[in-house]
Amino acid sequence: MSLAAALWDANRKEAERILAHGFVRGLGDGSLPVESFKAYVAQDAYFLEAFGRAYAFCLANSTTREDLQDFAELIAGVLDELKLHANYAARWQVDLGVVTPLAATRAYVDFLLKTARRSDLGETIAAMTPCMRLYAFLGRSLSVAKVAPRYADWVTTYGDPGFEALAIRLEALLDKHATDGAAVRGNYARAMDLEYGFFDANF
Repeated sequence: MSLAAALWDANRKEAERILAHGFVRGLGDGSLPVESFKAYVAQDAYFLEAFGRAYAFCLANSTTREDLQDFAELIAGVLDELKLHANYAARWQVDLGVVTPLAATRAYVDFLLKTARRSDLGETIAAMTPCMRLYAFLGRSLSVAKVAPRYADWVTTYGDPGFEALAIRLEALLDKHATDGAAVRGNYARAMDLEYGFFDANF
């Protein structure tokens, strides 16, 4: 079993807990209040900007031409997500220029950027991989059932094979650069815990 697969397996119960959360279930069946989704869009856009910067640290600390290509394309994926959020913002009049981060958002951003600034590529990737793998998991899981129209764009985006490919690419980089140990396992688990807190704070 690869390191990425082992880490996901070790944190699968937390992923299932997030899938069962009322916020996530509400995305699938359309029951999530629009005001909750609008707040989430603003917070997630703020988070994604930091996520993109963390990728930039990875790119700066990479060592091969292949790494440059991989991280550049992962950054492009974040920019595509931000375009989706901009579309949501336009539809529901959310001002993404004046976002005040919630405590859960700030905790996640601070964790990511503090980890990235340490310049240990494997540990940084371990802190970032759960977000990508989790969202691919949520999108695919919600897609299995009938999806209500209200948030169908969200489910479609994260259930898309293109997003799955980005998650796989980041997991391959995790396997390439990370060494199994307390720091890598701790970063992965911490990110999963912060993911739950992020959804819960916006519910």
